[in-house]
Amino acid sequence: MKQVDGEKLLASLGEGVNQLRGRLTPDASMERVTWFQAGGLAELMFQPHDVDDLVTFLKLLPQEVPLTVVGVGSNLLVRDGGIPGVVVRLSAKGFGQVELVGENRIRAGAICPDKHIAAMAMDNGIGGFAFYYGIPGSIGGALRMNAGANGGETSQRVVEVHAVDRQGNQHVLSKEDMGYTYRHTAASKDLIFTHAVFEGYPEERAKIRADMDAVRQHRETVQPIKEKTGGSTFKNPDGHSAWKLIDDAGCRGLMNGGAQMSSLHCNFMINIGHATGYDLEYLGEMVRQRVFEHSGIKLEWEIKRLGIFMPGREVKPFQGATAE
Repeated sequence: MKQVDGEKLLASLGEGVNQLRGRLTPDASMERVTWFQAGGLAELMFQPHDVDDLVTFLKLLPQEVPLTVVGVGSNLLVRDGGIPGVVVRLSAKGFGQVELVGENRIRAGAICPDKHIAAMAMDNGIGGFAFYYGIPGSIGGALRMNAGANGGETSQRVVEVHAVDRQGNQHVLSKEDMGYTYRHTAASKDLIFTHAVFEGYPEERAKIRADMDAVRQHRETVQPIKEKTGGSTFKNPDGHSAWKLIDDAGCRGLMNGGAQMSSLHCNFMINIGHATGYDLEYLGEMVRQRVFEHSGIKLEWEIKRLGIFMPGREVKPFQGATAE
């Protein structure tokens, strides 16, 4: 059953779309976007050419049309019924730049891969960014979820964040405005981050390279980086490691359809064949249930789940969960 109708939505936007320089794609496959390689269609996908093009589109788009923003799709689970409304996917050409903007300062576009900012920092003797070498997403996602690894967090390096709101107005947010906590920002959910400025500190390149090598070696040793995965599935509860709770509950290697909790790192969910969005999300709720029954701890999803369920293939939160 088709759950979205992109052609109809595109036609409803009228002739104003002719002034756009970016790409509009009705019924766009999200399988090609997410690292899980699963999920339904985006009703209409827009890839803006640059910030001005994004602003033009947002001012054109009726407020009642749902709007979803995605990056490189590394930490994203799309449900099989697809994503209603418009999905904005920032282009590498318009939002992928990374450059020096002052002593120990780097400006990076929202779609710039995290590891690129780490490499830029190393090349210029700027410390504090090696942790980004181990995060597979992009800067926009890192800003939204305060991404971190190996003792480093995005909030430690942010100076200012540039964004566009749902009405097409541009904003500049300070680190304080972002209101960072663990894997969370208090910034409005309707803001689309376009780029940000980060600051590090002087450090010897050899030391930075050694730190980056250690991050890479750790990932290659303990994470299923060659699999179709969404990275860390659940957040670490206070005082606990999610993987340890999952392991202790007997969920290492647990399967549902084409989805599996990795045997290498059991907080990583992987698509071992042709997993559907349903397979993946249902497995996640199975894990949450078993962990709760074993330890009394409620795991929270770190992976972002988007879209609607196919009729008869809904996934209900486990019985101990509260509304998220």
